[in-house]
Amino acid sequence: MVTDEAPVTTETPPEETHAAAPASPKPEDGRIFDASSSTQMPEESVPADTPVTVTETARTPAEPPGEPPTAVAAPPAVPPPPPSNKRWYVVKVQSGREETIREAIERKVKIEGLEEYYGQIYIPTEQVTEMRNSKRYTRHKKSLPGYIMAEVEYNDRILYLFRETSGVGDFVGGTNNKPPPPMTDKEVGRWLKPKGQQPEEPQAVKHDFEKGDKVKVKDGMFKDMEGEIKEILEAKNQAKVELTIFGRPVMVEMEYWQVERV
Repeated sequence: MVTDEAPVTTETPPEETHAAAPASPKPEDGRIFDASSSTQMPEESVPADTPVTVTETARTPAEPPGEPPTAVAAPPAVPPPPPSNKRWYVVKVQSGREETIREAIERKVKIEGLEEYYGQIYIPTEQVTEMRNSKRYTRHKKSLPGYIMAEVEYNDRILYLFRETSGVGDFVGGTNNKPPPPMTDKEVGRWLKPKGQQPEEPQAVKHDFEKGDKVKVKDGMFKDMEGEIKEILEAKNQAKVELTIFGRPVMVEMEYWQVERV
């Protein structure tokens, strides 16, 4: 029996195929074709055997987070210098050699290395104005001839240095068993003056004496003696009076109030 059956045909669904992107055409002259543009750019020719070096950009390490500035330590305080043990003393020396003795002592102090015990030497002077041939002359004379004032730290080394200097006697008031007493503040203020400061001139005192006047001494060790004024010392408010002592003429400087006319 013939059956009219339609033949079964199995159709295989067509496989999904992905269209491959068309390769960019590359001209044979070495140029690259930009698909987005019709402009053709030249390609640099690089030999195949040239090594390619990749340079990595240097990176700065990240800085640590900010820290408070370190406090700078203050310099240590300088301790005050120790109190000086130097005091003023009076020293007996040969009269007329005060300056040369001072220079000799200062030179020996440097040689012996005793600067820490030595301060200075002061020679007290005063300003004197004199009249010569009707002209006024000013000079300085020593107030204490034969003495100097030394600012030192008194010890055996200083004592030995002074005693071994030619022309030096000894510290006034000292003995072999007792150190010399230093000058008091009142004595220092009276005798010592800053460098460059001259003694103040006394104020002029009015008088009516003249050279050649005969006068009589009314006060002092020459009281009741008579003499003659030889010179008027205006700067010192004094008069030079010639007296006769033990049969010899002697010039004595006296204050105006110490004499009177006869």
